[in-house]
Amino acid sequence: MAFPSTEELRGRIEPVAAAHGMDVEDVRTTKAGAKSQVIVALDSDSRPTLDELEVVSQELSALFDAAEDAGELNFGAGYTLEVTTPGVDLPLTAPRHWRRSRGRLISAGDKAYRVGALDDAEAHVVLVEAGAKTPKVRVRPVSEMSGAVVEVEFNQPPKAEVELAELTFEEASALEAGERDNK
Repeated sequence: MAFPSTEELRGRIEPVAAAHGMDVEDVRTTKAGAKSQVIVALDSDSRPTLDELEVVSQELSALFDAAEDAGELNFGAGYTLEVTTPGVDLPLTAPRHWRRSRGRLISAGDKAYRVGALDDAEAHVVLVEAGAKTPKVRVRPVSEMSGAVVEVEFNQPPKAEVELAELTFEEASALEAGERDNK
């Protein structure tokens, strides 16, 4: 039996992650000599704790070991399992990424924004222009924001940006409409 594909592993990992209220953000494998490596990135709306990740790691390890013993998986001479959360370099591609990044600074192309609310359908996101003396609100389709990533901030964010990011989607949309009307 060949080394398992990431799709095959994802199919085994997703039910375990879902049972703990987590989403599988990434699965990577590396065949590395005597020991292969399996890296699983999980996330949830409440940000998984180290203890929660440890529980999932133990369950996945037992699942993989049982599948290997049954001849369903073959990691070769062995494997190392790493269960983690995605880093800030994970592109914001799914609505859940935007929801989980509310209030955070992101870069999208050559612009920086602070993430605000999503609409009820999670199809549009409120973006607050970052770094402006008087920040403006923009509503954009999530589907048009591919490639956006969270930026690491070392300073307190500007109060005006935070206040705008905390507005409901309806409040922010009305504010954007008012800004357009005043031009």
